Amino acid sequence: MKTLGKSARETAASAAEGRRVSPDAPTPSFGGEVRQLRKVRRMTLKQLSGASGVSLSHLSAIERNATKPSLDVIEAVATALSITPDWFFARRSGQGPMERAYVVRAEERRNLNALYAQSPQELGYVDRLLSSSIGGDFYMGIAHYAPGAERIDETLMSFEGEQHGVLIEGELELRLGGETVLLRPGDSYSHPASIPHHGRNRSDKPAVLIWAVSPVVIPTEVTQKDAAD
Repeated sequence: MKTLGKSARETAASAAEGRRVSPDAPTPSFGGEVRQLRKVRRMTLKQLSGASGVSLSHLSAIERNATKPSLDVIEAVATALSITPDWFFARRSGQGPMERAYVVRAEERRNLNALYAQSPQELGYVDRLLSSSIGGDFYMGIAHYAPGAERIDETLMSFEGEQHGVLIEGELELRLGGETVLLRPGDSYSHPASIPHHGRNRSDKPAVLIWAVSPVVIPTEVTQKDAAD
């Protein structure tokens, strides 16, 4: 579970204030961000209430934007979702509300590793979100594999849904079931995500992979299959 310090409180406070002064932008509100992440975590409102200590009625009001939560509540919800408050207040630049809502500049990509139970070193890659939100039917990301990077424990991932990817730089070993396939720039793949899989870079050069996964499910453990509201 992630711990939250003074800087996290200050970030949440300033970001929340920035969100309130831009009501014209169709970006997700705090409540919308909470709902998106709760569903991505495969948690019900009741489960989130139990984990956060925030009442079910208050959480429901937060997700409906019927109330403004205190910093203590924001911290409690973030901790229950294994994230720091920063995630809820991502900001994107742009001339108009549509651009701010739906266009992601390269330097403003959200850090997906912040949602994972394992560190980038343990996983062997750094993930950034390409999609404008995690609230759709699928989401896209870009993974950067350092030279010689591979998962420390060699565990293959497996979850419900489907996965697609295209390698745009370097070489990547795709472990798929009982096979190992070497991907080169321009090579792509699509497969049921239930097939145990993982990518690793055993070359001496960086590798970059663009991927898409459906549905959008990021539990703290990839084997979790609880249904959300």
